[in-house]
Amino acid sequence: MTKKRITLVILILGIIGAFVAYKMYNKPHVDVADSKSDIVISADKIQSDFSTNENLANSNYLEKIIEVSGEISELTLENKKGIITLKTNDDFGSVLCHLSDNSTQKMNTLKVGKPVRLKGICTGYLMDVILVKCEIIN
Repeated sequence: MTKKRITLVILILGIIGAFVAYKMYNKPHVDVADSKSDIVISADKIQSDFSTNENLANSNYLEKIIEVSGEISELTLENKKGIITLKTNDDFGSVLCHLSDNSTQKMNTLKVGKPVRLKGICTGYLMDVILVKCEIIN
């Protein structure tokens, strides 16, 4: 009797685990262009927050949709994906905005030294703040 119950419990837990894994794997991607920004901030402020207290900044910004504004310091193309680097007051850090396919096509309208507003998902900090799936707002 007990072996049957243990087997049944393990089977039920396995089915529940498989269902949760399936749902997580097939979770729809966030459409940044149509989503409302969680936070509106300048490139200087977000870089400063991460360099001052990375743990606090992670809890405030990580996996949230951030609208960031700043001056373009570099425009690059890697593997057919655009990357906009925003200048900050920190000599060693900046904000890297990895563009969506749609915004990569619009990148040629931008110029280094000009202000820009972008919206993307913050994925962390490695000397630079990283935003992905970015959309050009202006």
